[in-house]
Amino acid sequence: MTVKSISAITLSVSDMTRSVEFYHSTIGLALMHGGANDSFVSFQIGSGYLNLISSINTKIHWWGRVIIYVDHVDDLYNKILASGWHISDRPQDAQWGERYFHVMDPDGHELSFASPIINR
Repeated sequence: MTVKSISAITLSVSDMTRSVEFYHSTIGLALMHGGANDSFVSFQIGSGYLNLISSINTKIHWWGRVIIYVDHVDDLYNKILASGWHISDRPQDAQWGERYFHVMDPDGHELSFASPIINR
């Protein structure tokens, strides 16, 4: 199993309209998914992404998530489980073309490990 790169960082935001204006119009990031009226937005930065998720309508208050690309998501999932670490959900395929799972590090930071889904 090889860790390849950081795919994305997801930030929790309280005002999506203001945040989209800042990242898209002010900074000039390319908008790839969603918009000011959506609860999830993705901007492209080089080969990676900056994602924004609205925290205003949820009870979840967290800083965000780091998304790390690996060669084989299921292999890493099994390795982490075998080490005795708790993972709440099994790897799953996402509509945006990645297979992923989330795990909390020892300090409570959320990490998402993902692999692009190649035509199966």
